Amino acid sequence: MKLLLSLVAATALLAGGNALAIDAAKVTQALADPARSDADKALDGSRKPVEVLDYLGLEEGMTVLDIMSGGGWYTEVLSRAVGPTGKVYMQNSEGALARGTTQATVDARLAALSNVELLKQDVSVDLGLPAGSIDFAITNLNFHDVYNRDPAAAQTFLVNVKNALKPGGIFGLIDHEGTTGADNATLHRIPLEQVIAAVQQAGLTIVESDSDLLNVPTDNHSQAPFAAELERNTDRFILKLTK
Repeated sequence: MKLLLSLVAATALLAGGNALAIDAAKVTQALADPARSDADKALDGSRKPVEVLDYLGLEEGMTVLDIMSGGGWYTEVLSRAVGPTGKVYMQNSEGALARGTTQATVDARLAALSNVELLKQDVSVDLGLPAGSIDFAITNLNFHDVYNRDPAAAQTFLVNVKNALKPGGIFGLIDHEGTTGADNATLHRIPLEQVIAAVQQAGLTIVESDSDLLNVPTDNHSQAPFAAELERNTDRFILKLTK
């Protein structure tokens, strides 16, 4: 197993070209920038972006895909982490952009972040990216909605991400942990074992799935993330996947 993981890590390093591993202290300092909103900073404590990206293996200079980015909290984190030699695709479908104030929030991100490009294709249909062009992809707290609504669309989602990744590229999938047999669609959750089965069916390889970085033992998976008691700080899993 150690040999297998070493080979995966070596391949991923080659995929990143001349990229350099992120400097955790440098990224932490960048996220403390006064230009970054207080609302964004308030999410850092529970989301632990520096620790998560270090665990997943993000590197400076990478070409990154933020899938179903919403208002772009992770997009800005990624933008600062990969630096001026890196690039971030901020993916949102046209429908997602039309919801609430998303388009205005996305426009503000794009105006402030010079290494970010908006991608409007639907990930469950066609990303519109060249095959093998992405070093690192991430989706944060989104996959459950796609899967619970349409498992077939979720499989297309995963295959499209795999196709966009370079050989050895990394895909981080983060979601609210659910319980098998529960009404996970209503709870906006998904059991880890369902996701594992889906990613394996899509041909992605699991590098690691046992991180406790985002574990919240006090969350018993019986409430939706929006419940006042949780304050959106749910028990979450991180899947580190590769092509």
